[in-house]
Amino acid sequence: MQPITFYEREIIEVSLRLKRKKAWIARKLGRDYSVIKREIKRNSGEHLPYRAIDAQYFMERRAKNTNKRKLDKEKNRKLKEYVEKKISGDWSPEQIAGRLKEEPPPGIMETISYESIYDYIYNGAEKHKELYRHLRVGRKQRQKRYFRKKQGNKLKNRVSIHLRPKEADKKKEYGHWETDLVEFGRKQKENLSVKYERKGMLCRLHKVWGKSAMENEDSIADTIEGFPKSWVKSMTRDNGGENAKHLETLENFDVPSYFCDPYCSWQKGGVENLNKLIRQYFPKKGDIANATEKDILLVQERLNNRPRKSLNYLTPNEIFVKRS
Repeated sequence: MQPITFYEREIIEVSLRLKRKKAWIARKLGRDYSVIKREIKRNSGEHLPYRAIDAQYFMERRAKNTNKRKLDKEKNRKLKEYVEKKISGDWSPEQIAGRLKEEPPPGIMETISYESIYDYIYNGAEKHKELYRHLRVGRKQRQKRYFRKKQGNKLKNRVSIHLRPKEADKKKEYGHWETDLVEFGRKQKENLSVKYERKGMLCRLHKVWGKSAMENEDSIADTIEGFPKSWVKSMTRDNGGENAKHLETLENFDVPSYFCDPYCSWQKGGVENLNKLIRQYFPKKGDIANATEKDILLVQERLNNRPRKSLNYLTPNEIFVKRS
């Protein structure tokens, strides 16, 4: 993906002054919503409005250090020497990072994560020192991430589906949605974030990177911003890590989320059935990476223009137009 240009930053600045929404700006520039959201969040603050010239300056300043690891930078020489000394003493990266945080030695104010220490050992400028030999396992190459033991998902403040409003359970009103992530195998780096309205059976599809919680939440935000408030009242989710930022939907849009019981995907059966229809267009072993936004939109609208028996053979799009 091409980096944002100064011209695009000027458009963002003017659009924000005109009170345009992030989703509108993204469509105007032909960019993903998540890209625009990160650009604005990174270069503005509570008392600092977004300005194109400032955003460009911050980007150029960050670019000077982007390609260097923390321990490869000259200003962190003392930190590097400390880390190398402890590794040579057979300390683990986790022990080093923990000690730096709890009891930093004199003259060293910086901290570092154990993942950054591992990265320095295996990929740093001085990897020829073969510091990996001091690690407990002593592998010459680090084991790939998906082979390592996965930590349990920690979804803070999750609310059980059993507390979801009865109107949503019984499909008595519009505006209660389900969401899921359609995956395409380990070798695929991109997936589909799917949103499904329980009563009207309307859907929205967005391509996202991996299982990124931020991108998944951005795609949900994009969906919410595209509807009147009366059409988005709740969101039902599973317990996957892509839903870790669910509180953003509550804070930004006042839309609560409800979570299925573990291993009970049938509790959001509407989106699960929709996923089967999506596989007709995007097979599990297919290449979603080559699908453009236009391709995904085409599939989305084909699904929304299918007549449904439970809607008296009207289509979801027709229902939406009638009820809006």
